[in-house]
Amino acid sequence: MSHEEIQVFIQLVSPHLGEAYIPKYASEGAAGMDLHAALPTPLTVNPGQRVRVPTGIAIQLPERDMVALVYARSGLAWKSGLSLSNGVGVVDSDYTGEIQVLLTNFGDSEVLIQPGDRIAQLVVASFHPVSWVQTETPLAKTRRGQAGFGSTGVRIGD
Repeated sequence: MSHEEIQVFIQLVSPHLGEAYIPKYASEGAAGMDLHAALPTPLTVNPGQRVRVPTGIAIQLPERDMVALVYARSGLAWKSGLSLSNGVGVVDSDYTGEIQVLLTNFGDSEVLIQPGDRIAQLVVASFHPVSWVQTETPLAKTRRGQAGFGSTGVRIGD
């Protein structure tokens, strides 16, 4: 199943990055495009420290029911402990400012971010806007019901 490409407007908003740093897919099957650090000088992130790193780009999504999601780069998190502070960054369709990445050093050593380094990845997705309908009628019964955290077990057969 193939999806049609959409066009998203992008602006370079930093003098620290050029067109070579516009996000792009690194492989044919990639879902995310790398975001780069638009820094004038290297940035040291100490263990436990949180930083906000500019990417040098601003985007405008074409539809209200679209979102750009900022995810961690798994290799960066594994090798250095540098990962997103907020789990996943949400870039709403009506936000047109510079995309910035919130990073925390969860590792034991300082991490040096160089200008232009790949620091996160961006995925553009569609979603369904919701209109809540309050009801007094009990919700439909399901196998899981109200069973919460850990209710599906740890191993097959739990």
